[in-house]
Amino acid sequence: MTRLVLTYLSSILLSVTISAQSDVEAPQVGRALVPFSVGERLSYDVRFGPIKVGTGGMSVQGVESIRGIEAWHTVFTVRGGTFFYKVDDKFESWFDTRSFASLRHIQDIDEGKRERTRTFEIFPERGVYIENDEAEKPTVKDPLDDGSFLYFIRTIPFSVGQTYEFARYFRPDRNPVKIRVLRKERIEVPAGTFNTIVIQPIIKTRGIFSEKGRAEIWLSDDDKRIMVQMKSTLSFGSLNLYLKSYQPGLGSATKAQ
Repeated sequence: MTRLVLTYLSSILLSVTISAQSDVEAPQVGRALVPFSVGERLSYDVRFGPIKVGTGGMSVQGVESIRGIEAWHTVFTVRGGTFFYKVDDKFESWFDTRSFASLRHIQDIDEGKRERTRTFEIFPERGVYIENDEAEKPTVKDPLDDGSFLYFIRTIPFSVGQTYEFARYFRPDRNPVKIRVLRKERIEVPAGTFNTIVIQPIIKTRGIFSEKGRAEIWLSDDDKRIMVQMKSTLSFGSLNLYLKSYQPGLGSATKAQ
């Protein structure tokens, strides 16, 4: 899920048509089976209502070692705005390749007159997280942050009409996260025409994923489950993302951090 898009939901270079072949990353040493791999990149047109105001992107940067644990490193960005409101947000996540448990999460937020950078070090094995070197706070079992949640939902075999609840958001007071599966729909975006499954995520927070935000996400109805489109309602208008290009992943390489 920018705080405008990730807590909200939170570049990309090649414009290609989605391949009909599977892009599922094969498990390695207990690694969970996932519909993405290193090098996957998605880019979006960002619009306030009908007006194009910027770009967004989701990418799998690599597989890295965080405190000795193999982790996916993903990045979500939204940049742009209008003459009265500008956004330049970046969300980075590192999460366990086996359990999806979040290990590190960085929010670099620049929205209007509000600028803030927050780093969360998350320790699932101890059940705590630390924000910007402050005191430890309790977390949940196998916690998910804003960014890792976007990749986690791609692994769920959703059924239309069902509501799913997950008590895995790393801040316990924001749980449970609810996902309503609304319908299937065939849509056209700049990247092409897609069969999709439409979901509505609801988190106990302000922003587009709150109940008042009424955000909807269109995931491709195939084994990739990429985010094709997102629409939301905010106090100052409608914030929408439309898939512009997709680059499948190429593989993985591990480095320590």
